[in-house]
Amino acid sequence: MLIVGRIINGLAVGICSAQVPVYIAELAPPSKRGRLIGAQQWAITWGIMIMFYICYGCSFIKGTAAFRVPWGIQMTPAILLLFGLFFLPESPRWLAKHGRWEEALDTLALVHAHGDKNDAFVRSEMKEIRDEVEFDAQNSDVSWIELFRPGMLNRVHIGVFTQIWSQLTGMNVMMYYITYVFAMANLKGNNILLSSSIQYVINVIMTIPALIWIDRWGRRPMFLVGAALMMTWLFINAGVMATYGHAAPAGGLNGIAAESWILTGMPAKVIIAMSYLFVASFAPTWGPASWAYPPELFPLRVRGKAVALCTSANWAFNFALGYFVPPAFQNIQWRVYILFGVFCATMFIHVFLMFPETAGKSLEEVGAMFTDPQGPKYLGTPPWRTSVVTKTLDLHPREKLFNSHEHNERTSDEEKGVVALEAAAALVAGTTT
Repeated sequence: MLIVGRIINGLAVGICSAQVPVYIAELAPPSKRGRLIGAQQWAITWGIMIMFYICYGCSFIKGTAAFRVPWGIQMTPAILLLFGLFFLPESPRWLAKHGRWEEALDTLALVHAHGDKNDAFVRSEMKEIRDEVEFDAQNSDVSWIELFRPGMLNRVHIGVFTQIWSQLTGMNVMMYYITYVFAMANLKGNNILLSSSIQYVINVIMTIPALIWIDRWGRRPMFLVGAALMMTWLFINAGVMATYGHAAPAGGLNGIAAESWILTGMPAKVIIAMSYLFVASFAPTWGPASWAYPPELFPLRVRGKAVALCTSANWAFNFALGYFVPPAFQNIQWRVYILFGVFCATMFIHVFLMFPETAGKSLEEVGAMFTDPQGPKYLGTPPWRTSVVTKTLDLHPREKLFNSHEHNERTSDEEKGVVALEAAAALVAGTTT
């Protein structure tokens, strides 16, 4: 029953984690898209923290209720979500894709203009959606094969590696196995659990800055700064453990082979502090940005399938790391931190060279950026130049109100027309090729 339950739960979580970012991305205005998808990550951090404390409290219950109660409580948010979904509108882009234009217009008006169908932003957004849907309908049928064609493969590679790198930062190592690390740092008994819980609180609190400023910071700076900071804390941990620690007795501390190293005194406190700083670096950077980024990369016709593929990469590496880390602590000990530090250094280089900026762009403008005829074939605008491109793309009237402090310099009407024509030409040229 446990195995069957986990399979069903895994399918359900997989569907939600693949489709919720897509749904939010297709409803949100460009200036708040990252912030709203980041709110999903923030909700996840709340769930992790709340369930940790529920499990901690239930650990004092005698008998099987100690684990049955936490399992049962999980149905509460699922039931609330089920009934809440009846009140949510369908994605306007999905409605348009299926020919339900009037409903798409109604939804755009409801979400962005308090029901005003004649609002300038609603009309402009509707026109962009109509143009993309009609163009896609004339040129291709959706299939999984399309994700691996030359014109789309670069986007798939970026989206998939966004999710892979978010796992290879080592964040879930901290979440799943922090009790091993703290035991090696000479904490004992309930002190281990209570000290471990602090990282969940840090995760919740430090996600808040990203919710406020994610669309101002941009995706690339968040990825780059996060990777650099996490690399720093990981290498410090490795150095301290190698210099001031020593191997645990055969079989590990407390009879757990993964608890293979011993530190005491100030070095142990440094390990604990670096672990907290690591979480504080992940939470406002890769945490929300890795979920906001993939849905922004893909055109409407493949967005659902593409984001599902990216999310599956996240869960696959999550699964792999769950098996890898305990024997890694047992066999290579403190060198685990070097391994993840190297991953962080590699992702920094990868992001700088290959990941374009998507913040502040409409989903249609992102597509034009990837098909820029002035860039390398199938690669579009060089990623390190895309932050500059963002400043040349003018927002719609309502978007100016949403985000006026972020877009002070506006182009002239003639420049706006040139930018729009170039974007359309790039889209046509790239797809035709």
